[in-house]
Amino acid sequence: MGLLREIRSLNTTQRSTFSACFLGWTLDAFDFFLLTVCLKAIAADFHVGIKQVAEAIFWTLVMRPVGAFLFGAMAERFGRQPTLIVNVIAFSVFELGSAFAPGMRSFLIWRALFGIAMGGEWGVASALAFEVLPKEARGFFSGLLQEGYVVGNLLAAALYGLLFPYLHGTGIFTPWRVMFMIGALPALLAFYLRLYVKESPAWLEAKELRLSGTGKAPAFSFALLVKFLPAFLFIVVLMTAFTSFSHGTQDLYPTFLEHDHELSPPRVGFILVIANFGALFGGICFGTLSERFGRRRAILWAALLSIPMVPLWAWSHSIAALAAGGFLLQFMVQGAWGVIPAHLNELSPGPVRAVFPGLAYQLGNLLSSRNSVFQAAYANAFSGGMLKVALSGTVVIVALVVAGITVLGPEAKGNDLSTTG
Repeated sequence: MGLLREIRSLNTTQRSTFSACFLGWTLDAFDFFLLTVCLKAIAADFHVGIKQVAEAIFWTLVMRPVGAFLFGAMAERFGRQPTLIVNVIAFSVFELGSAFAPGMRSFLIWRALFGIAMGGEWGVASALAFEVLPKEARGFFSGLLQEGYVVGNLLAAALYGLLFPYLHGTGIFTPWRVMFMIGALPALLAFYLRLYVKESPAWLEAKELRLSGTGKAPAFSFALLVKFLPAFLFIVVLMTAFTSFSHGTQDLYPTFLEHDHELSPPRVGFILVIANFGALFGGICFGTLSERFGRRRAILWAALLSIPMVPLWAWSHSIAALAAGGFLLQFMVQGAWGVIPAHLNELSPGPVRAVFPGLAYQLGNLLSSRNSVFQAAYANAFSGGMLKVALSGTVVIVALVVAGITVLGPEAKGNDLSTTG
């Protein structure tokens, strides 16, 4: 199999590093998506509407740029590996704190803190991974790394479908709280990071050159970001479109299946699992294709091909049709996303690589963070609370925007990532 062949082509250090970065992003996403599958249950427990609980998604997204900057700056100063360890422990602790929130206000505070930790993971992990991986395999591993996000979604959906219906506790053992307690388990990944993952050779080389006074690689500072401001702003705009693409098709989709189609949790879980398998395969497929045809062209194809999938995805009536629609739409959405880790790291200047892509990514999240709230508000105002029109319109509009911005941007496939100078 091509998947196994690519993984076996890595040496021990590369394999351990990539595995840790993939797992970190997977478990971070798992903790995030536990919130989206439990929106209805949390709303019932706190005696508020789904729109009010959706504010927790907003606060998670709005705080992610803070984490991207803080953890990215730490990674530039102290190294990628120790920063990733601190990050994994942080998002696990904040997930556990969410489980014990006594009310809506404290729950929102915990989700904001979780957003800081979540915002720092992707940029640091992708920088560490791509500074170690071979250049000729970046497309494939870009798709695989990004789909850690999808695997996290898949794990959350599977846990919701398999476990949630059988949880009947009260108080601190209310079903959604138990789910969030399970979400604290990723802290165990910190031990693997400490024992088996080495520091980025590119960062170590830059550190040695700075200490010796002979290197050209400057220490990280905010002035460096200003120096590369035009490229940074372009990536922020691109990632605003991309995050609207993913969150606009994922965050309220479980609620859409429960509310619009009145499906039970096991059936919702089944459809989400099928959709996430489509996303997983799409990311790897288009990531690999980008190595042959270029990053921009692969993104363009995936974005535009998502539009014909909308009728099956949102307007079907049978479980089989909805599952097929979910598979095909997420194949395209995450197909476009599968190119992003390699594309952003190749576009990013070496001295700010741990900060630049992650911060731009999370600022895009910030600018699109009201997406789920707007979708829910539109549904309440114009569709009697039914979400299908809001979700369908999001796909069509955002897919065209993603395609347009991508075509206008540069292509940097094959740029040297072995140095931060």
